[in-house]
Amino acid sequence: MKNLWLCLAFCLTTFAAHAQYQVKGSVWDQATNSPLIGASIWAEGTGRGTVTDMNGKFVLSKLPEGTWMIRVSYLGYESITQEISIPSSEELIFKLQSKEFVSEEFIVSATRASETTPTTFQTIDKAELAKRNLGQDIPLLLNFTPSVVSHSDAGAGIGYTGIRIRGTDQTRINVTINGIPLNDAESHGVFWVNMPDFASSVDNVQIQRGVGTSTNGAATFGASLNFQTDTRQEEAYAQIDNGFGSFNTWRHTVKAGTGLLNGRFAVDARLSKITTDGYVDRAFSDLGSYFLTGGYYGENHVVKLNVFSGKEQTYQSWWGLPEALLETDRTNNYYTYDNETDNYQQDHYQLIYTGKIGSNWKTNLALHYTYGRGYYEQYREDDDFASYGLAPVQIGDELIESTDIIRRRWLDNDFFGFVGSVNYISDNGQWDLVLGGGANRYDGDHFGEIIWARIAGNTDIRDRYYDNNAIKDDRNIYAKATYELKPGLNLFGDLQLRGINYTFFGVNDDQRIVDGEENYTFFNPKFGISYEKGKNTWYASYAVANREPVRSDFTDNPITEVPRPERLNNIEAGLRARSGNFTYNANFYYMDYKDQLILTGQINDVGAYIRENVASSYRAGIELDGDYQVSQTWTFGGNIAFSQNKIDAFTEYIDDYSVEEFRQEAINYNDTDIAFSPNVVGSAIIEFKPIQNLSINWMSKYVGRQFLDNTSNEDRSLDAFFTNDLRISYSAQPKYFKNLEINLLINNIFNELYEPNGYTFSYFIPGDTGRELITENYYYPQAGTNFLLGVSMRF
Repeated sequence: MKNLWLCLAFCLTTFAAHAQYQVKGSVWDQATNSPLIGASIWAEGTGRGTVTDMNGKFVLSKLPEGTWMIRVSYLGYESITQEISIPSSEELIFKLQSKEFVSEEFIVSATRASETTPTTFQTIDKAELAKRNLGQDIPLLLNFTPSVVSHSDAGAGIGYTGIRIRGTDQTRINVTINGIPLNDAESHGVFWVNMPDFASSVDNVQIQRGVGTSTNGAATFGASLNFQTDTRQEEAYAQIDNGFGSFNTWRHTVKAGTGLLNGRFAVDARLSKITTDGYVDRAFSDLGSYFLTGGYYGENHVVKLNVFSGKEQTYQSWWGLPEALLETDRTNNYYTYDNETDNYQQDHYQLIYTGKIGSNWKTNLALHYTYGRGYYEQYREDDDFASYGLAPVQIGDELIESTDIIRRRWLDNDFFGFVGSVNYISDNGQWDLVLGGGANRYDGDHFGEIIWARIAGNTDIRDRYYDNNAIKDDRNIYAKATYELKPGLNLFGDLQLRGINYTFFGVNDDQRIVDGEENYTFFNPKFGISYEKGKNTWYASYAVANREPVRSDFTDNPITEVPRPERLNNIEAGLRARSGNFTYNANFYYMDYKDQLILTGQINDVGAYIRENVASSYRAGIELDGDYQVSQTWTFGGNIAFSQNKIDAFTEYIDDYSVEEFRQEAINYNDTDIAFSPNVVGSAIIEFKPIQNLSINWMSKYVGRQFLDNTSNEDRSLDAFFTNDLRISYSAQPKYFKNLEINLLINNIFNELYEPNGYTFSYFIPGDTGRELITENYYYPQAGTNFLLGVSMRF
C-alpha cells in the first residue's frame, strides 16, 4: 500500500512539473452574451485541454512556450479556432455562434419541469453523474440527492439495487427514458440490474419529487426519474474506462463516436462489462450491456434510432440475513445451490423524431419496443408434488408426496407503443402550450418449469407447472399550459386523462386459475403558480395522481374484493434561489393518500400475503438543499429533509399457530409510521481543490430510523446510520490524450455497520403461558469499508 501511494504521488508530481505557462479566458454566447458552461477548449498539437466552469471561464495550463492554435467547441454552436502566442498575459474571450439545429432537449421537455414550473425538481447533468460512476447502479449514483435512500441486496451497489424517495419505493416512482416508459407494466417496478452501466449513456436526468408534471407510463406516486440519453457530439472521439474494486469488482467500458459527419449525421456506441463477487457470500454479478445510437441532425428535424440492451446473471441474495446472524456473520447467504441465479436480458429499440414547424411549433414522436426474457432458478428441498399440480408417486408400498426439485420461473414479455407531444409558444412568449400523450401495450407470459426432480414420477424436463398471460393497454393524453400573467408571474395548468385495460388468464404459480379483467379511467389535474425575480423563483402547486393496483393485487385473489385504486393529493411550495456563489432550494410538501395499499399480514385462501387499502395516510415534510463556493479551492454542499409519514388507522393480522385450528388475530393501530419512511434524511459534500485538476470530496449520508412494517414497533425497525465516503479525482491532458482521469472512491470509510432495507413477520406459537409471539426480522447488510478505482482515457 505504501508503494502504491508513493507511485501515485510521483505521478502527480511528474504531471505538475510540466506546467510551464497557462492561459485564462472565457466563452460566451454571441447572441445572448451569456456564459457557456462546459465548453471544450483544446490546444492543438499539445494534448492539452479543459472545459469552462459555471461562469464560462477556463484555465488552460501546462502549455509550453510557442505559437499554438486554440480550438473552442460547444454542443449546438459553431467551433472557432484562434492562434495565440505563449507566454501571454492577455485573457482570451471567445464568442460562439449558435448552429441552426433542432435542440434534442425537446425529446424530453414535454414531460419535464422547467424553471417556471411550480414543482420540486433537480436536474443532474452528465458531468455530475460521471464523478461517481465507477460501475455502481443508478440508485447508488443518486444517493446524495434530497430525500433519497438507496440499498443493495448484495451489499456493494451492483446487482439488485433499489431507491426510495421521500419513503416512496421504486414501484411508485415513474421512470422514463427519452420520454418512453421504463417501469414494468404489471409490477410497476424498475430493475436496474437489467441496465448495467446505463449511466455511461445518460446525458442528464431530472428528478421530480411529489406528483410532478404529467408523464407517460406508470403513475407518479411520490417521485419521477426522467432520463435523457447521450446527445450528439460535435467531434469524433474514443473513450476507454477501466476500473477495479473490492470484492473482485471489475468494470470495462468502451465508447466511440463519429462526431458530425457532413454536418448532419452522427453515430455513437458503448460496450460495457461489469463483474463482482459481491459483499454477501456467493452474491456474484456478471453483467453486460451495449448502447448504440445514430441520427440525422437537420436545421428543422432530428431523427434518432437508439438500440440498447442489458444482460445479467446474479446469484440470489434476496432472502436477507436473519437478525440472529447480524453481529456474527453479516455476509451469510441462505442460498447454497450453485446455480441459484437470476438470468435476464432486456432489449430496447427507440425511433425518435423531433422537429420544429415555423417559429412557434415543435413536435416530438417516438416509437418504441422492448423485449424482455429470463428466469430465476431455485433448488427446493422436499417440496410437495401438489404444489406443482402433480400426483403423489407410488414406489412399492410407499406413497411419496414430496421430493427435492429444481425449478425455473420465467418471464417472457413484449412492450411496445408510441409517445408524442406538440409544443406551441406564442410570438410574445406569453403562452407555452403542450399537448402530448401515448399508447402502450404490454404482453407478458409467466410460466414455471421443472428442470430436475429427485423423484420425477410422470414428469419430463421443462414441464410447465404453471402458465399464464397478461395483456395491459395504457393510454394517456395530457395538456399543459404556462401563461405569463405579467413579467415574472406565471400560471401553470396540467390536465391528464389516463385509461387502462388489464386482462390476465391462466394458471398461477400457486396452482389457482387467475382469469380476470379490470378497466380504469383516471383524471389527474395539476395547477400552480410561480414568480421569478432576479435569480429567485417562488412556486406553489396542487396536483392529483391516481394509481391502479399491481399484478399481485389481482392474482393473489383477495378474500373479499380486488383492492381499490390509490389516490394522492399533493401540495408543493418552495423557493429556488441563487445569490453569487450560493445556490439554495427550500420547499414544503404535503402528500395526502386515499386508499393507499399496504401489507397488513392478511392472507388469502392459500396463505399468500396480500395488500389492503387504508383509508387515510399522509407524508409531510420540509426539504432544504444548497451549494456554496467559498473560493476556487473550497465548495460546501448538502441537503436535509425532515418529515412525518403517518397512517391514520389500520388493522394488522398475525398468524396464530397456538390453537388447534389455524387463525389470524387482528390488532388495530392508530397514528403509526409508514414503513421505510425515515423522519430525517440528509447528506453533505465538501469539495477541496488544492491544485488545478485535483478534486477531493468528503461525502456524508445520514438516514434516520426506518420501521420494517407499519406498526411503529422499534423491535421491527432499521437503526439510523451515518456513513462517510471519500472521492479523489485527478485529470490531466497528456500528449496523445484529450483527457486522462483517475477516480478513487472509498465507500464507508469508517466501516459503519448498517442496513437500509429488510423485512419482518410475526406469528404466535404455543408457549408456557398459552402462546408466545415470535417476530423474525431479516436485513440486507451493506458493505463495510470498500473501494473502487477507475481510469478513464479519452482520445
